[in-house]
Amino acid sequence: MKEKSTKPWGGRFSEATDEFVEQFNASVGFDQRLYRQDILVSRAHARMLARIGVLDDRDCDKLLQALDTISAEIESGTFPWDSALEDLHMNIESRLVELAGDVGKRLHAGRSRNDQVVTDVRLYLRDAIDEIDPQLEKLQLAIITLAEREVDTIMPGFTHLQVAQAITFGHHMLAWFEMIHRDRARLSRCREGVNVSPLGAAALAGSGFPLDQEYVAQQLQFEKSCDNSLDAVSDRDFAIEFCAFAAILFMHLSRIAEELVLWTSAQFNFVELPDRFCTGSSIMPQKKNPDVPELVRGKSARVYANLFALLTLMKSQPLAYNKDNQEDKEPLFDTIDTVNDCVIAFANMLPHLQVNRDQLLAAAQLGHATATDLADYLVRKEVPFRDAHEIVGRVVQYALAKRKRLDELSVQELQNFSPQIEEDVFDILSLQGSVNSKNTYGGTSPQQVAAQIKRAHQRLKEFGVS
Repeated sequence: MKEKSTKPWGGRFSEATDEFVEQFNASVGFDQRLYRQDILVSRAHARMLARIGVLDDRDCDKLLQALDTISAEIESGTFPWDSALEDLHMNIESRLVELAGDVGKRLHAGRSRNDQVVTDVRLYLRDAIDEIDPQLEKLQLAIITLAEREVDTIMPGFTHLQVAQAITFGHHMLAWFEMIHRDRARLSRCREGVNVSPLGAAALAGSGFPLDQEYVAQQLQFEKSCDNSLDAVSDRDFAIEFCAFAAILFMHLSRIAEELVLWTSAQFNFVELPDRFCTGSSIMPQKKNPDVPELVRGKSARVYANLFALLTLMKSQPLAYNKDNQEDKEPLFDTIDTVNDCVIAFANMLPHLQVNRDQLLAAAQLGHATATDLADYLVRKEVPFRDAHEIVGRVVQYALAKRKRLDELSVQELQNFSPQIEEDVFDILSLQGSVNSKNTYGGTSPQQVAAQIKRAHQRLKEFGVS
């Protein structure tokens, strides 16, 4: 006869779990990182059970002391993790019974691992968000620092990766700032969805005990309790929303990384990264590779994959909890770790970016970046825009044939295309004149960039303040 199950839930089973299934079923190898949250949840639950009379104060104190001991053991690395106990919760409960005796068996009254684990994950993610947001703010400040340093620095602005119009480097940096600012707003909204307590939902139907769910929610600093017990244990929207935030963030970080990779190449030579953020080649001694931006760009793939993993995990599950949801943690944990690492890397690297101003100016002089300014000039001379567009197109064609920049053409040459052109045209054909003229709200003129920087600082101060 096969050995009877010795699991805490084994009363209904007549034989022990298969050895392979034991390992296949275990999650303690990755969910043990939730131990702080699990112990915090157990402490709050113990106090609540004492509050409603399921435990007396003496037994509650005994449980709290045992939980403190378990926390210290885990922190010191002496806790006896056992994969045969499946998960974090059963490992802690088993040790709790060893330390507190039969009192340890009473803690699980009024709760299930179903509401316990989702509470742990919500708390863990809330803590992670509270660590990530200051790093994003640090990244924004690094971007503002660059913008302040390069308010007047002229560079080419691109469309289709072709020179389009002259802009300032500070203006470009503030576009990066806007992307990250939207990401922080998304993260803030995500935190609101995370900060709801599932405790009291038990397995799926609620509890027969008169649980004080509001008290537990307050103990754990949740905004409120979940409104439906069935949804409370089966919902993973909050994890998906975080991974969606992360995917959009990494789309932005990857775009920034791509620009840094291009700009540090010999073909562009717009900026230089500090040596400490780069590596060399094992065979080509001249190489200085932008590994940090490349890695950030590459890690977007795993963040996207984690989002799709969670979406796929949840798409076919009937309510309520299913063992499938054991698979929710590794994609979420990996996303949290990847976001942390990449944001810190960028926040530390960007303030030390060296900007090659002369090269940026030379690049802006290519591609006839002031052509649109010439068209606008003609419009101000009462030439219809479509006619002005055609005239300037022919001027550009002529300049290309003569191998000249637009501002190198004489007034006489320009007047061959339009008699409305006069000496004042050179006020807008120069790169500086072109940039200065873009003085609309949010534009690239140094005056507007300075105003954007001021607003950016103010927005950081006001962020999250209701």
